[in-house]
Amino acid sequence: MIDLNDYESDHHYKGDYADDLKVLQKRLEHILIAHILHDRAAVVMLEGWDAAGKGGIIERLTQRWDQRRYEVYPISAPTAEEKAHDFLWRFRQRLPQPGNISVFDRSWYGRVLVERVEGYASEEEWRRGYEEINAFEAELIEGGTALVKLFVHTSQKEQDKRLKARLEDPWKRWKTGPDDYRNRARRADYLAAMHDMFARTDTGGAPWTVIAGNDKKSARITALTAVADQLERHVDMTPPPLDPELERIAREALAG
Repeated sequence: MIDLNDYESDHHYKGDYADDLKVLQKRLEHILIAHILHDRAAVVMLEGWDAAGKGGIIERLTQRWDQRRYEVYPISAPTAEEKAHDFLWRFRQRLPQPGNISVFDRSWYGRVLVERVEGYASEEEWRRGYEEINAFEAELIEGGTALVKLFVHTSQKEQDKRLKARLEDPWKRWKTGPDDYRNRARRADYLAAMHDMFARTDTGGAPWTVIAGNDKKSARITALTAVADQLERHVDMTPPPLDPELERIAREALAG
């Protein structure tokens, strides 16, 4: 069982952050290339508290990726068109083609988190959501798409510190709004929903990885390592051999 209380460590990252990040990003670059070469698709999905650091993780995750082969989708409230379909429809529209990776900043788990807690979904809808989500993820995996599910957790104290910083820094105020503080006031309700979510959707084929987010550097290294480890298990990481004919043409051209 996943207990978020186990992920509130304040320990600072002890390694050489810059060097370790550089090594990880090179590894992730190779992983995307492997997906391109072998026509494999992948989805990386991040959930977590407001101000938990999901954006910073995504920024560093994608820093060395070919911009033509991945897409980041920040998920907010559904549009009128999206509301006219079932709640998974808008996510199906954003799934990657073979050779590409889709990154979701928040996800279909809104049905059993914010929509549950804030009353945007009926109890019947959000309870049915667990089964629908598990079926959706199983369909993804059976179709050959790798799925990585991360949850970034921060303590109340650390979240408050970051929300306060957003208010005080004029260049960060755009990141915060009334919903952040309404959600904060219902932390106990969200924690209950989160633990139900883990209990019902932490499956063998699509497990959750919880990231302790109080220290940003440690969270980023842990998250990128988890993504790399899981994606490498779903794609052949052997680089292709050099085609002899291509080598002959290239060497003749370069010799001149």
